[in-house]
Amino acid sequence: MEKILENLEDSFKKNKNYFKGEISTLSIGRATPSLVEDIMVNYYGTLTPIAQIATISIPDVRNILIKPWEKNQLKEIEKAINLAQLGFNPSNNGETIRITVPQPTEERRKDLVKKLHEILEKAKITVRNEREEAMREIKKMEKEGSVGEDERFTKQDEIQKAVNEANKELELESEKKEKEIMTI
Repeated sequence: MEKILENLEDSFKKNKNYFKGEISTLSIGRATPSLVEDIMVNYYGTLTPIAQIATISIPDVRNILIKPWEKNQLKEIEKAINLAQLGFNPSNNGETIRITVPQPTEERRKDLVKKLHEILEKAKITVRNEREEAMREIKKMEKEGSVGEDERFTKQDEIQKAVNEANKELELESEKKEKEIMTI
């Protein structure tokens, strides 16, 4: 029984970390490596994230500097950034690629908030699915006779409390990110 709750807590932590990673890629007019590091580049016939073939630095709040380890990859990286359709206009000087992160318009900010809410909803669905799986396991244990009815209700309450806590944490992260997006 305790193992079910432990597994559930671990799943919730992984889900929260994944959620944080997903929302960190939402561009709010501030340069961060996470905006480009996972963009896939054709690296000698293999799709590879930029972070694995180049150094990504942030010289100031609005710029991202990408310096590939092999200069012949500049064109491929530039092409991948354009194909990612992030609204960036990369500039290639023959040694590095510079991206100036544009300040989002009010409309873009609202779109980002919509996207944030979609990501939040997916995270909440994952939490609900994990809850349902744990509930099924407990009911199965009750049918097998290893758990009594009272104990099943107690564990179900504990699971629901864990679910409520996980959803609350996701909501707090979402609210924090929404404020960040809407702040000019």
